Amino acid sequence: MTEKEKMLSGQIYSAVDEQLIKELNETKDLIHQYNLLMPTQLDKRREMLMDLLGHVGDDRVFINQPFYCDYGKHIRVGKRFFANFNFTVLDEALVTIGDDCFVGPNVSIYTACHSTDPVERNTRREWALPVTIGDNVWIGGSVTILAGVTIGDNVTIGAGSVVTHDIPSNTVAVGNPCRVIKTL
Repeated sequence: MTEKEKMLSGQIYSAVDEQLIKELNETKDLIHQYNLLMPTQLDKRREMLMDLLGHVGDDRVFINQPFYCDYGKHIRVGKRFFANFNFTVLDEALVTIGDDCFVGPNVSIYTACHSTDPVERNTRREWALPVTIGDNVWIGGSVTILAGVTIGDNVTIGAGSVVTHDIPSNTVAVGNPCRVIKTL
């Protein structure tokens, strides 16, 4: 198996693999270009998102600049997706976001995982777990979503929350760690 195949399958892989570094840098170049586009260049922005992301649900997908991601191709967004400023996605694993999802400013999604043992961590070996977000989800500003989390449909995540575990459908959840406070 290649290091990329290991990464995408949730196995431990070398984060300093030559091919992975090459792909990361190529994506950084594309992200840099995207972030330099004039806000009025809507058609060019949509075109770049279609090329950058793994799946785009329709032409009404909109991500405000600046936007940051690691690979891009591991991100799948549904129809009418909107993300505000400073959306950051570390997509070492698949990130799937459903239809009609709205993301506030300064939201981060992390799929990469690292050992808590400093000796092991310094080997640059890591693993990644997917993140899945259902349909009709609102993620408030400055939310952090950690690796392996699934957020159901019709969910609101309150601003500033840190989502460390799954959140069921039809709920409002807030806090650090994020917890359900209301069922809809």
